[in-house]
Amino acid sequence: MKTIDHIPTNKLQRASKLVKTGAKVGVNYVKYYGEKVVNPSLSKEKLNESNAEDIYDGLKSLKGSALKVAQMLSMEKNIMPRAYVEKFSLSQFSVPPLSAPLVRKTFKKYLGKYPEDLFDTFAAQSVNAASIGQVHQATLDGKKLAVKIQYPGVADSISSDLALVKPIATRMFNLQGKGKEKYFKEIEDKLLEETNYNLELEQSIAMTQDCKHIDNLTFPEYYTDLSSERILTMDWMTGEHLSEFVAHNTDTKVANKLGQALWDFYMYQMHVLKRVHADPHPGNFLVNEKKELVAIDFGCIKQVPQSFYVPYFELAEKENINNPEIFKQKLYELEILREEDGPKEIAFFSELFHEMLSLFTEPFHQEKFDFSDSRFFDRIAVLSEKYSKDTEIRKMNGNRGSKHFLYINRTFFGLYNLMHDLGAQVDVQNYQTYIPKTKVA
Repeated sequence: MKTIDHIPTNKLQRASKLVKTGAKVGVNYVKYYGEKVVNPSLSKEKLNESNAEDIYDGLKSLKGSALKVAQMLSMEKNIMPRAYVEKFSLSQFSVPPLSAPLVRKTFKKYLGKYPEDLFDTFAAQSVNAASIGQVHQATLDGKKLAVKIQYPGVADSISSDLALVKPIATRMFNLQGKGKEKYFKEIEDKLLEETNYNLELEQSIAMTQDCKHIDNLTFPEYYTDLSSERILTMDWMTGEHLSEFVAHNTDTKVANKLGQALWDFYMYQMHVLKRVHADPHPGNFLVNEKKELVAIDFGCIKQVPQSFYVPYFELAEKENINNPEIFKQKLYELEILREEDGPKEIAFFSELFHEMLSLFTEPFHQEKFDFSDSRFFDRIAVLSEKYSKDTEIRKMNGNRGSKHFLYINRTFFGLYNLMHDLGAQVDVQNYQTYIPKTKVA
């Protein structure tokens, strides 16, 4: 694979790259409508493929938050055309890597030594290149290690990148009308956290300690003395990416075992730790030879404040959803309804969120839930399609809810999609068996 010797780091360079990308997309549209005059039955599939190719090619050379947006979009299976999902999913673990000289320069700057001075062996070619960093294989004292190196300039360009890709983010998060800046600030803050490898090291060690007792779940060990704000060293974990594993797995027992581990892991984080791994895409999980789930990336951790957690999960209870008074009260607590709303807004958003929450919380209403049931996901797709086309939302400022919804909802959608890919059936309340007695009391 071709390597990158230089990444545009200043705002003008990065904006110029996106302008060129936009021009290519414009040409694609002109070509499409020209062909449609000759062939009125022409579908948008070819246009989507061309646009996805050009947008991805533009973003992958920029790296950082611009490419991270593509990674996020690849998880939006229900709202994005298939061509975009397929192309953008490459950003999860397959983009052009940094060249060897640039890697050595990064080591010298952040650890004071070149990689050959720190490790017994160090592979100059990366084995995995994604949106914010790339991974190299190394050995030290008989241990095989994974060394993640952050791309130069990523942290410094997040604010300007986000401004450049706001139109994409606006559509992705359905951010319309007044007050949307609080959501962009939430996105910016999380992206900045992801570029802080000192913070990721701390979060990774904490998550490993807190969740190591969950069955069929394993983690790498992390090495503080070989890590810095832009370099992170951990054990090399062998296995297939989750997406690769599900493509060939036919053993339902293994699927259920892995699905239960994944479900318990997330429910334990959410309900016990009140902090959650908010980036549940297939590139962050491996399946090892023992058919255990390996969690390998904790750069994006969302703290769940009690003021949000309580009303959010009270609305996951069927009796509360179906009690008009309680339901309305919780909508106010979660900033979905506002004091200035009139009868029309209250009626519209109450109906909208009642329909959404009744569907999305179904897994919590049963002792066991079968995520292989495509009917559940078909209903989600239909509902997403319905409200994405609803013009009333824009008319009444459909920009609703606490900023915490952004990453908590994305966590659950990502989790649901992974569970569906596995085709797993799980015991919904099994995570409670891992709660220490002092916590239960």
